[in-house]
This record gives sequence, C-alpha cells and structure tokens, in this order.
Amino acid sequence: MTKTLFEQNSSTYTQQGDYLLPDVKLPKQPEYQIGVWGQRRRHFLKEHHRVLYYNMLTKCTLYPHLADIEQQAQKMFDRLVAELSKKEGITEKLKAENQLLWVQRMNNIHSQAMAIVNAELIYR
Repeated sequence: MTKTLFEQNSSTYTQQGDYLLPDVKLPKQPEYQIGVWGQRRRHFLKEHHRVLYYNMLTKCTLYPHLADIEQQAQKMFDRLVAELSKKEGITEKLKAENQLLWVQRMNNIHSQAMAIVNAELIYR
C-alpha cells in the first residue's frame, strides 16, 4: 500500500493501491467550551447514532450542538438542584446544624438532577 500525493485543480489526492482518494479537510472552526454534559452527548451520538454523529461532524455542526447542549444541561441541572433543595427543605441552617445529613441529601438531589438531565437532554 503505497502513498503518493497528486495535485490536480488545487486539490490533493493520495494513491492507495489503484485508487486516488481525495484528501478531505474540515474548515477551520471556532473553539467551543465542551464540558462533561457535552462530552456525554458526543459519546452517546458516536456510539448510538453514528451516522448522525459523522454527518454533524462533516457539516461542522457537531461542536456548536455540543456547546448548546452543554449550556442547556448546566442550566437545567442548576435549576433542578435549586428546586429539589427547596422542595426537600434543605437549607443553610441544616448545613450548619448537621453537615453529614446535608451532604447526604445534597448528593441525593445531585443524583436525581443528573438522571433527569441525562434522560431529557443527553441520551435522547
């Protein structure tokens, strides 16, 4: 399998066996901040919706999509934690009086909020 570069009409090609394959490059894209939510979404798309993942990647819409999901998920998570904390009666007073109980209940709320965000935004 020899590789030789050919240039034709300002495009480059690589010879692999008897075939000339075009060297395809994606255009320069701006950098996006992709956090844990965006990474989960990217992994989910790549593993379970491979065609959609590669279509988005080649159309340069994947990283804007992941950045949007990251923003939406973080806002939803923060809102859910606040709402669930209020509903459960978890206050700063509880934190001052019984830190261990406060941590246990907040961890439970974080787990609930994470499960909701995953189900509604990430793994759909």
